[in-house]
Amino acid sequence: MLRRLAHQFEISSAAHVAANGIERDADWFLLKLQEEMGELTQAWNRLTGRGRAKGRSPDEMRRDLADETADLLGHLLLFARRNDIDLAAAIERKWLFQPAEAPKS
Repeated sequence: MLRRLAHQFEISSAAHVAANGIERDADWFLLKLQEEMGELTQAWNRLTGRGRAKGRSPDEMRRDLADETADLLGHLLLFARRNDIDLAAAIERKWLFQPAEAPKS
């Protein structure tokens, strides 16, 4: 599932950078993660009253938080893909998850 999702993010990201003349070198992937974490933090600060709302309603701020969370996930998957990281295996190993069992019929 993560590989498929990473592939979808790759298609979207590749189209975006091509349309905007952006080069995605090795550093770009890590820098984008940092940028998106900053944007997520900013959205959180607005939602929790630690930052200026800039005219955003509570519903808009919740949507912004969701959108920035999605951006961060997307860029994390792109980073893992670029660096040949099997994220599913790493999650199972690091978080001590048990491999998913096939559903019983």
